[in-house]
Amino acid sequence: MLAAFAILVGTMLLVYFDRDAYTDNNDPERAVGMVDAIYYTTVTLSTTGYGDIAPVEAHARLINAFVITPLRIAFLVLLIGTTLEVLASQGREIFRISRWRKSMGQHVVVIGYGTKGRSAVETLINNGQDRDGIVVVDSGAAALEDAHTDGLAVVTGDATRREVLRRAGVANASHVIITTDRDDSNVLATLTVRQLNPKALIVAAVREQENVALMRQSGADSVITSSDAVGRLIGLSSLSPTLGSVMEDLLTYGEGLEVAERDLLVSEVGQPPQSLPDQVVAVVRDERVYRYFDPVVTQLARGDRLIVVRPAKELPWAPRPGTHDEEFATEEP
Repeated sequence: MLAAFAILVGTMLLVYFDRDAYTDNNDPERAVGMVDAIYYTTVTLSTTGYGDIAPVEAHARLINAFVITPLRIAFLVLLIGTTLEVLASQGREIFRISRWRKSMGQHVVVIGYGTKGRSAVETLINNGQDRDGIVVVDSGAAALEDAHTDGLAVVTGDATRREVLRRAGVANASHVIITTDRDDSNVLATLTVRQLNPKALIVAAVREQENVALMRQSGADSVITSSDAVGRLIGLSSLSPTLGSVMEDLLTYGEGLEVAERDLLVSEVGQPPQSLPDQVVAVVRDERVYRYFDPVVTQLARGDRLIVVRPAKELPWAPRPGTHDEEFATEEP
C-alpha cells in the first residue's frame, strides 16, 4: 500500500510541476491544476486513459514514455501481485483448515506461535505427531505467516474468545499448548479451554513463578516457568559449565542425550529401575511420579511408565535402545 501510494504521489507531483506541458482537451484555454494532475495520474496509472488531459510538449511525452509508463507497470504489478498474494494466502489457509477438519478430533491446539510455540510444535513433529493434527491459534501477522510456512492449519484471532477456540476445535482436542507472551492472557485462555474441554491435557507457559499456582487453579495440567527455567540453566552454567552443557544437551532435540517417557516391558516387570538398560530417572505409577530411588518403586509393576535418559539417535518413544517391537506390560493378563 505504501509503495502504491508513493507511485501515485510521485506521478501526481511530476505532472503538476510540469503542468504547462499538458492541456485539457475539453477546455484548452484553462491551465492544468492540482485536481487535473490528480485526475490524470489516477486514470493513467489505472490504464483507463480517457485522453481529455494529455501531454503536448515533446519533453512531457518523453517523460510519459520513459518514466510514467514504467511507474504504471509497477503500480499494476503491485495491485495484481498483492491481490494474488492475499488470495493465495487465504486459499492455503482454507485448504489447511479443510484438511485439518477432516481429521479433527484428538488433535493438538497450540495457542501462541512465538519462539516457545514453534519449539513445542517442532518437538511434537519430531516425536511422531502428524503435522495435519496440529492447529495454531494466533492473532499476530508474523506468527501466522510462520505457521503457514511450516504447513500448519491456522485459526486467526484472540485465543481468549470462545468463538475463536471453537473454530480451532478445542472441544475435541486431546492436547492444548498455551504459550502466549502474557501471563494474564495465558490464564484467561486456560480458563476458557478448560470450560470448553474438561478432559484435554493443558500445558501452559508462564513468565513469572508467582503465577504458577494461578495457572494450575485455572485448569492447567502442567505449567512451565520460562524465566525461572532459563535462570536456573544460566546459574548452573556459571557454577559448572560442564553441568550446564549436559542440561542444555538434554533440552536440545536430536543431539547427544534425550529425555523420553516409555512403557514398561513385560520382561522388566519385577526388576528395580536401576537394573534396566535405560537410565531411569523416574517412574510414573497411578498418575504419580516417583524418583527412581523411592521405596515405592523398588520393584517395577505392570502399568508403570518410565522416564528415561537415552541416546538421541534412538526413537524417543521406542521401548528401549535397539528394540522397537517388544511386548508392553501395560495391562494385567
